[in-house]
Amino acid sequence: MASYLPPCVIDGGTGYTKLGYAGNTEPQFIIPSCIAIRESAKVGDQAQRRVMKGVDDLDFFIGDEAIDKPTYATKWPIRHGIVEDWDLMERFMEQVIFKYLRAEPEDHYFLMTEPPLNTPENREYLAEIMFESFNIPGLYIAVQAVLALAASWTSRQVGERTLTGIVIDSGDGVTHVIPVAEGYVIGSCIKHIPIAGRDITYFIQQLLREREVGIPPEQSLETAKAIKEKYCYICPDIVKEFAKYDGDPRKWIKQYTGINAINKTKFVIDVGYERFLGPEIFFHPE
Repeated sequence: MASYLPPCVIDGGTGYTKLGYAGNTEPQFIIPSCIAIRESAKVGDQAQRRVMKGVDDLDFFIGDEAIDKPTYATKWPIRHGIVEDWDLMERFMEQVIFKYLRAEPEDHYFLMTEPPLNTPENREYLAEIMFESFNIPGLYIAVQAVLALAASWTSRQVGERTLTGIVIDSGDGVTHVIPVAEGYVIGSCIKHIPIAGRDITYFIQQLLREREVGIPPEQSLETAKAIKEKYCYICPDIVKEFAKYDGDPRKWIKQYTGINAINKTKFVIDVGYERFLGPEIFFHPE
């Protein structure tokens, strides 16, 4: 019987992909789920375009490297938790396995995740890529909500461990409320909300654009994301929160300092109502 090395675990999300080896307490890498590619000119000799496409297929970057390539086109293969571009996804997986995990896929079993309500066609596409392109010996595709329940076992006594519960999974592109009974997802009861972390970032970006003129336009999204992660919180009463800020602005209004990526100068912006208005879109999407 062949012996295999530790299984590889890959959890692909709309905004970030988490990857590592089974048995570790945390992922080895958490990278943006994006890929930077060169887009060939759409005019010219057809044979030349075919040659260029073959070269371009080898010239791409993923994760943080992709974000740092302004001369490339940045693509996000996963939208709202579902893979939409399988050609890009295959190239993304190639670098995940060989560059980040540094694994020989023939020597490892793979555990991969899928969102609730994923289509059988998508599951089939993923299996086809993993078995035919990477020649892996075995694959298990698990629903993210079930794995979340299993992850809670570390903080429970053995007798309290169960795969029954309700999971609220809010990522970068979509939010799901998923009931799970004994490890099985109750599909008919899943609630899907197309609002998640990225929408909060976009909303904060919009609020800052209306008030702050010192933010470099090309860094507005990055700045909004940093402010969301550092300063935002959920308030119990939005009217009282406005009154707090108006009554003592020096206590509640924070300052964010950033560096202009082009001329390397500092810019400082005030962060006020955005701190609690951003997360409020979960409760008042309108």
